[in-house]
Amino acid sequence: MALASSGRVIDLISNSKDPKKDILKIVGDLSGVNVKWNRVLVATYIRPSKTSGGIIRPDINVAEDEWQGKVGLVLKLGPMAYRDDEETQFNGEDVKVGEWAVYKVGDAWSININGYPCRVVRDSSINLTVSDPGIVF
Repeated sequence: MALASSGRVIDLISNSKDPKKDILKIVGDLSGVNVKWNRVLVATYIRPSKTSGGIIRPDINVAEDEWQGKVGLVLKLGPMAYRDDEETQFNGEDVKVGEWAVYKVGDAWSININGYPCRVVRDSSINLTVSDPGIVF
């Protein structure tokens, strides 16, 4: 399901009760997307437009998550992701599809898939996983 406007997508996700489910619905079938090497494809988390304290975030602030968001839903891993090599030893650490991963924005390449903001990040650039993406900002 491709959506023409990233603004519409951001509005939908920022008002979502279940962002993981809605992100997966928007991104759709990824069988034709082949992540290469040791890269990880993540869908950028857009924080809710209304905070838990009831404060309504301005649209410009919500939209900024597309560019400055530090958390993403892991969508796909490349075939070499989390395999030890000469440079990096993971000692069994990895991320799984469906987990929320935290990374430095500058270490990720920004793309859109079916109108949804995503990032491609090297496996070793993912610094944490969290059960609730809303705790990171």
